[in-house]
Amino acid sequence: MKKQNVRTISLIVCTFTYLLVGAAVFDALESETEKRRCEALQAVEKMIIKKYNITEEDFKVMETVVLKSEPHKAGQQWKFTGAFYYATTVLTTIGYGHSTPSTIGGKLFTMCYAIVGIPLGLVMFQSIGERVNRLSSFVIQAVRKSLHCKRTAASEVDLICVVTTLSSLTIAGGAAAFSKFEGWSYFDSVYYCFITLTTIGFGDMVALQKDNALNNKPEYVMFALIFILFGLAIVAASLNLLVLRFVTMNTEDERRDEAQAMQVMKYLLVVNSIYIYIYIYLPMCIYVCIKLDCACFCFNQLIIAFKVCVCVSVC
Repeated sequence: MKKQNVRTISLIVCTFTYLLVGAAVFDALESETEKRRCEALQAVEKMIIKKYNITEEDFKVMETVVLKSEPHKAGQQWKFTGAFYYATTVLTTIGYGHSTPSTIGGKLFTMCYAIVGIPLGLVMFQSIGERVNRLSSFVIQAVRKSLHCKRTAASEVDLICVVTTLSSLTIAGGAAAFSKFEGWSYFDSVYYCFITLTTIGFGDMVALQKDNALNNKPEYVMFALIFILFGLAIVAASLNLLVLRFVTMNTEDERRDEAQAMQVMKYLLVVNSIYIYIYIYLPMCIYVCIKLDCACFCFNQLIIAFKVCVCVSVC
């Protein structure tokens, strides 16, 4: 228990330290660029207001119209295809934010849908990930047997290598496709695939959001949905390995702590009171000998006491 408490505290400290380091790095990388971009946009805004002689209120109205009309470039977001895409982002917790419900009924149903759908999706992806790991283990064993290796069993390291390779290939292949269909650079496409498959889903880059793609490119819509679901299954396989390893470590620690607790309890009782001895045997049998100026001997399940000695057996 003590070791587990130390581990938990260490994880908390490491996490907050990691957050602080991340904040410092992002500050150094992005703050100046953000400042320059903001100044440039403000300069363009003033230039447009001056050039076309419009008021700031009218400019804000135009700005709102442009922002609100952006999602409609993909086509009707709430027809079946777009709604299926939205439902996928809800169930997978990606949450791009590219389209959001505007009606009370839509918002209410989104909350109810997510309450059921998110656990369902997590269980499904975890189960698929487990099957992927089993298949990977079977393939590794088959290959090693064909090569006549002495050790044929697949280790956790082997599975991690396989799943990492599959994840890399999935991201690389998806990035190539999105780069072609969306016109993004390959690096931006890799960034989009990573943000999507890790369910971060910033929404700064979203596929299927131009050229009426939801209505005019059904094959591209199908590819995007398959990529998301298949890619998340591969990522789930990786997470399944990590969770399994962490649970195994906790189980080992708990067993070790239980054994140590039994030994320490016996030791303390013997030291603090030389008249009380407690012997614990499996399965769940406890023998207590209270010795008062006597000789008391315990052999397995047989207790023999001499002179004044009270022996209690509890099973």
